[in-house]
Amino acid sequence: MAVEHPLTQPGEQTRIHNIGYRNYDGPRLGRAYARRSLYSQSLRGAYGLGRSVKSKILPMLLFVVMCVPALIMVAVAVATKAKDLPVDYTRYAVIMQAVIGLYVASQGPQAVSRDLRFKTVPLYFSRPIETADYVRAKYAALASALFVLTAAPLIVLYVGALLAKLDFADQSKGFGQGLASVALLSLLFAGIALVISAVTPRRGFGIAAVIAALTISYGAVSTVQAIAFERSSSGAVPWLGLFSPITLIDGVQTAFLGASSAFPGEVGPSSAQGLVYLAVVLGLIAGCYGLLMRRYRKAGL
Repeated sequence: MAVEHPLTQPGEQTRIHNIGYRNYDGPRLGRAYARRSLYSQSLRGAYGLGRSVKSKILPMLLFVVMCVPALIMVAVAVATKAKDLPVDYTRYAVIMQAVIGLYVASQGPQAVSRDLRFKTVPLYFSRPIETADYVRAKYAALASALFVLTAAPLIVLYVGALLAKLDFADQSKGFGQGLASVALLSLLFAGIALVISAVTPRRGFGIAAVIAALTISYGAVSTVQAIAFERSSSGAVPWLGLFSPITLIDGVQTAFLGASSAFPGEVGPSSAQGLVYLAVVLGLIAGCYGLLMRRYRKAGL
């Protein structure tokens, strides 16, 4: 048998409950703090810090691989009382380019692909971060991570050279030139990796694309340079170096930092050609930044 309830009065049908929400009245740190936080988080993530143990293995392993040859060179120089290091500071990154390429290929997509895949970019841009803040933080973080990777073995070489009592002035000059070279390399490689990685939310595709862009271009340029040198067209060798990221860095440091060229026959660019190399490198860095800005303006909609 149904139970009849008494009809409620109209005023008793609607109630307003105070559930305790209140406005935030603490300090507002603004865009600069948000940008710094995104930078530090991305930089830590480039070495797996704050992430799972599995995420730390590859970047830390590559960091060790970058430093071990420098440690061996230092040990040999100290033990044999050599008068100079086996490798110039400016040549070390060129020799270890495969490790650098693998690192940037693995960490470039990690920096940006997940945000695209899980569509979290609009959340960053809600407030207070803007497109320029996001791009600058990600670019600076990956470039800084690359600089740490490439500068650490140079520090090992420099400290070892001082322990071996090599000439302080010569070693300091070479060390400074090496740091300038790897700083430029870090900016260029980071820009290329981020642009390629920002095209696809799939991390695997991004890794493969970055490796292909760095290794295939270097292999093709090196092969064509060797052919040109063997056919007595050595004048074309420096110009061919404009078509690969690592040969661009090699050309700049040969022209302006006193480095010996890794080109066939050590036919490096002249000072005038070096200006072209430097202009291309700076243009590529600026172009990568511009492409990232366009990409994330669309992604943030």
